[in-house]
Amino acid sequence: MLPIAINVQKKDRIVEIEWDDSHHSIFEFGLLRAACPCATCRGGHENMKAEPDSDVFDKILPDSEMTRIQSIELVGTYAVSITWEDGHHYGIYNWPFLRLLCNCDQCASKRANKLVTD
Repeated sequence: MLPIAINVQKKDRIVEIEWDDSHHSIFEFGLLRAACPCATCRGGHENMKAEPDSDVFDKILPDSEMTRIQSIELVGTYAVSITWEDGHHYGIYNWPFLRLLCNCDQCASKRANKLVTD
């Protein structure tokens, strides 16, 4: 599961990823910032885990420097790093993490079904 295209649309405040399995993900800037995987945003190293916190899907972050992407860069062949306009740049969003963060109907349904069966 690797991205074949990553498109940042600053005007629409979304990042689109086309995956090699033909899946298409659209991430709102606010969701990406709410899910920042760095230790500071996660509340310390003891809270680090491979998947996004489930509450990020309910957080609404308003348009601000905190939720505006300044740049996005590849980290090797496994992730991207986002620099936000407020200067924050510590989160490394690896491909599995981003795929779990996808909030399309299909992925949201899979998440809901997993919560019911767990």
